Amino acid sequence: MKIAIVNDMPMAVEALRRALAFEPAHEVVWVAGNGAEAVQRCAEYTPDLILMDLIMPLMDGVEATRRIMAETPCAIVIVTVDREQNVHRVFEAMGYGALDVVDTPAIGGGNPQDAAAPLLRKIMNIGWLIGDHSNRVRSAPSSHRHSSSRQHLVAIGSSAGGPAALEVLLKGLPRDFSAAIVLVQHVDQVFAAGMAEWLASASGLNVRLAQEGEPPRSGTVLLAGTNHHIRLLKNGTLAYTAEPVNEIYRPSIDVFFESVASYWSGDAVGVLLTGMGRDGAQGLRLMRQQGYLTIAQDQQSSAVYGMPKAAAAIDAAVEVRPLDKIAPRLLEIFSK
Repeated sequence: MKIAIVNDMPMAVEALRRALAFEPAHEVVWVAGNGAEAVQRCAEYTPDLILMDLIMPLMDGVEATRRIMAETPCAIVIVTVDREQNVHRVFEAMGYGALDVVDTPAIGGGNPQDAAAPLLRKIMNIGWLIGDHSNRVRSAPSSHRHSSSRQHLVAIGSSAGGPAALEVLLKGLPRDFSAAIVLVQHVDQVFAAGMAEWLASASGLNVRLAQEGEPPRSGTVLLAGTNHHIRLLKNGTLAYTAEPVNEIYRPSIDVFFESVASYWSGDAVGVLLTGMGRDGAQGLRLMRQQGYLTIAQDQQSSAVYGMPKAAAAIDAAVEVRPLDKIAPRLLEIFSK
C-alpha cells in the first residue's frame, strides 16, 4: 500500500516509518510537515492511505482532512498521541471522512513489533475496504416473529463521516422520542466512550455505551462500545460477541442489522449512513425482507458514498433520503 505521513514531529514520523517497515508491502510515498503541505502533495500524488496528525502549524489535521476529502479523496487515518485531549477534533475529522483513529506507535521500551501491531491491523482492514474484498456469504436469519408488541427501535449504522452525520440526525430528534435507538459506528473502543459523550453534548439526548445484557429502551441512545460485534438476542437484550471472527468491520453493522431482522418483535427502522465499503448493506436488505422500513443516506449528503451506495445497489433501502430529512421521517413514523 502506498502511504503518506502528515506530521510535524520528526520523532512521530520516525515511529510511523519503523512501524510500517514491519510490513514490506507498505511504501511511504511522501511526508508532509503540516496540513497545507499535505493538501498540495495529495493533489500532486494521491496515496492509498494518509496517516494524519491532528495538531500541526499552518493547517491542522481536521481542516486538511476536510480539504483532501473534498478535492482528492483517499483513505485517512488520524494518528495522535493525545487522544483524551483531542476527542472533539478526532470526531470532527471523522465527520469529514477520516476512517479511523489510532495512537502513535511508541519508540523504545517493549517489543517494537507489538507497538506497531494496532496501526498495522487498521491498515490491513482499510486495505480490504479499498480492495473491496468484503463480499461475504451469509446464512439467512430465522423468520421474523410477528407480534402485537408496540416496542419501537431505530437501528443505525455509520462509518466514515458518521460522527458528523449522527450529530445532525440526533439533533433532529426530541428528548421524548418514543423509539429506542442503537448506533453501530466503526470506531475503536478506546474512543467509543468519548464519542458517546460528544454526541450526548451535541444532541441533548441521553447517549451512552450499550451494556452487556440490557435491552434497547425508548429515551436512550445506545452506542456499540467495544471492538466486538453487538447483537440483539432472542430475549430482546444486547450482547457483545467476538463471532464472526472473520469480519473485517468491528463492530459490524451487518451483524447487528441481521440480529434485529431475526429477533426484534416490535416495530423497527434500519438506517444506513455515510461510510466506505459495504458493511450494513446485506443486513439492511434482511431487515427489509422481514418487512421493516429501511432508509439509506443519499449520495449528495454523504461524506463517503460507499455503504449507502452498496445498499441501494442491492435494493436494500426502501427509501433514500438526504441526511437532514431522516430525523423528520423517523418522527413521522414514531410520533406519539
